[in-house]
Amino acid sequence: MEAEHLDIERRDACRSYLISAGHARRGELIEHRPLSGGVSSRTVLVTFTDGRRWVLKQALAKLRVAADWFSDPSRVHREALGMRVLGELAPPGSIPRLIFDDETHHVLGMEAVPEPHENWKSMLLEGRIKFAHALEFGALLGAIHVNGFARRRELEPLFRDTAFFESLRIEPYYSFTAARESRAAAFLTTLIADTRASKQAPTHGDFSPKNVLVLQDRPILLDHEVIHWGDPLFDLGFALTHLLSKWHHLPAYRDKLHFALNGFLQAYFQSVTNCPWVAELGDRGVRHTLGCLLARVAGRSPLEYLPNLERNRQHDVVVRLINDVPQSMHDLIERFEREIIAAE
Repeated sequence: MEAEHLDIERRDACRSYLISAGHARRGELIEHRPLSGGVSSRTVLVTFTDGRRWVLKQALAKLRVAADWFSDPSRVHREALGMRVLGELAPPGSIPRLIFDDETHHVLGMEAVPEPHENWKSMLLEGRIKFAHALEFGALLGAIHVNGFARRRELEPLFRDTAFFESLRIEPYYSFTAARESRAAAFLTTLIADTRASKQAPTHGDFSPKNVLVLQDRPILLDHEVIHWGDPLFDLGFALTHLLSKWHHLPAYRDKLHFALNGFLQAYFQSVTNCPWVAELGDRGVRHTLGCLLARVAGRSPLEYLPNLERNRQHDVVVRLINDVPQSMHDLIERFEREIIAAE
């Protein structure tokens, strides 16, 4: 079957693919369930007669968002490389095991995370917030960055190509938003240049609660197709954006979310204390957080759980902060929270 005609979300097509690739026997019963949540890939859970449970992932050329957004589906092979390396950098059990990487059909297979597990984004949106989860989230990001930095001579050449980060993050988040938001254009243009110039550590590029499954109170990180050697503070700002936006969206749980996002920041900082980018937390760390906070309400991929009223409020608050940039991460958190409350 040709790559452009394979759709693993179709049960019969997926079954035929697994048989032809030698992963299943003809006539073997295979349970097939498409998984929801992603915009960039088709993802399905398959269960074999012998009890094996795999997740198959097939990258899409056109992402499933309202605006036109395209990226080369060969990025799934970057994800496969990321899984191999992150399995060595992250704490044991934090990254699913890669089973195969099919470069012809742009499909990878990985071991499914054991049941029972839950998606951390869903838990947060339901108000089930544990401080320990935020600490683990920060420590996981710190381990990836600091352990990758220690192996920089080996890993930098492997992840030097930033094409997928450009098409999936720089363009849809920063460039697209800069073209639409004149009051933030200069800020974002400078941030783009600084991001491209920073080559310090492995940068996941999609470090978000939606990509974390919680298994026995430990995080398991998914979706590694944007990984590259770049600016680790992008990951920090990207992650904080999700926590701050949920703080905004869930007023009944703001106290818990405030402690959680500060705990995430504390755990990350403790992990990377001796790394060179720590001195830039109050600069690029702040600016990446502001850039992502704006992009997630004005870029190609707005946060789906924020209604228009909250998107507009977040937009206006962040634009004001961009024009009077906070001097530290903690100052940013305090001012964002204060101004959101004042605008309600």
